[in-house]
Formats: sequence, C-alpha cells, structure tokens
Amino acid sequence: MNFIHETAELGEHTTVGHFSVIEEGAKIGVNVRIGNRVTIHANTIIGDGTTIDDGAVVGKQPKPAKTSTMQITKVIPPLELGKECTVGANTIIYRGAIIGESTLIADLATVREDVKIGAFVIIGRNVTVENFVTIGERTKIQSNSYITAHSTLEDHVFIAPCVTTTNDNFMGRTEARFDKIKGAIVKKGARVGGASIILPGITIAEETFVAAGAIVTKDTEEKTVIKGFPAKFLKNVPEEELL
Repeated sequence: MNFIHETAELGEHTTVGHFSVIEEGAKIGVNVRIGNRVTIHANTIIGDGTTIDDGAVVGKQPKPAKTSTMQITKVIPPLELGKECTVGANTIIYRGAIIGESTLIADLATVREDVKIGAFVIIGRNVTVENFVTIGERTKIQSNSYITAHSTLEDHVFIAPCVTTTNDNFMGRTEARFDKIKGAIVKKGARVGGASIILPGITIAEETFVAAGAIVTKDTEEKTVIKGFPAKFLKNVPEEELL
C-alpha cells in the first residue's frame, strides 16, 4: 500500500512501487518510475522520465544539530530534479537542491541543500555532496568521494574514488574560522586521482592532473601534472589528453 497525498500531481504513465509515500504538493512528470519504499517530500518537483530507485528519500528537510556550524536561517525551496535523471537506491537528496537533466545520483549517495548540479553529471555510489556546492555539466565524481561545503566543481571535471575535499583550516576551533571557511575550486577539465586530499580554499586550475594519493596544499597551474605529499609539479599534461 502507498500513501499519495491528494494534492500531489502525477503525470501520465508514471508508476509507483509498494509502500512509497508522496507528500503534499509534489509535482511529478510523465513516465516517471518510482520504486518501493520511496519517500518524496512535500512540493518536490520531478521531471519527465526520471527514475527513483528503492528506498530513496528526495526533498528531505535538513535539520542540523544545535552545535552545527551552519544553521537553517531561511525557508528552503523545494527540490528540483530534472528530466531523465536516475536516483539510486537508498540515496538521499535534500530540499533546496537543483539537479540538471540526465544526471545520475547513484546508490547510497547524499546531496545536501543549496546544491546546484548541472546536466549529464555522474555522482557515484556513496558520494557525499555537502551544502552550498556547485557542480558543472558532464562532471564525474566516483564512489566514496567527499565534496565539502562551499566547493565549486566546473564542467568536465573528473573526481576519482575516495577523494576528500576540506574547508576548515581551524578544524572547528576559534571564532575566526567562520569567515574563512572555503572549499575547493576545481576548474574546467581538471582531473583528481584516487584518494587525493585537497586542502581548504585550494584552486585546481583548468586541465590539471592530480596524481593518486596526492595532498594538494597550494593552487595549481593550468595543464600540469602534480603528485606527492605535498603535491609538486611533475610535468605538463600531454596535448592529446586536453579537452
């Protein structure tokens, strides 16, 4: 048995699995497939042809802890999920996110509020995208990576598995940190290798190649390969690898 609120709108040929909940004001397009035990929270907007797999929660209202640095100080608008997207099993997407068309958000991923994701993006299995993040078109973020709050990833960026971005050099100490929280900026076409760590406020320049396991402590130069801990210049990116 499902619960579908009387004010929810479902387009033609949309299907809903067993034990799913669709709350008030949800607007769901045509040819949408909703799996089993899915929760679609109030006023969520879902585009035509999108698939929501089993156990997913979309349009969730955030509720930070009393000790959280970031508190909710405004009304958060509904989630907007574009057409022909795929939301994986047990994935959670919060209110206030805007997801472009044909984007895949894989199983067990989390996308927080105030996130903007472009079209044709891949968010891999168990990836976390924190709040106030922008991700450009055709960017790929592979499994188990962590995109910290206040980060920007431009178009055609590649993030390999288990990459960690950070945004707080004070690690929760002193009042000064509040004005200095800043995530990574990863410019167009940059590639970041598996298990790399990017320190707060670092800019990865266009077409940079960060080797696996690097710790990036300073801004990079365009079209360069860097490696090591701390990461240092190794060579220029071969011309045939550039976009």
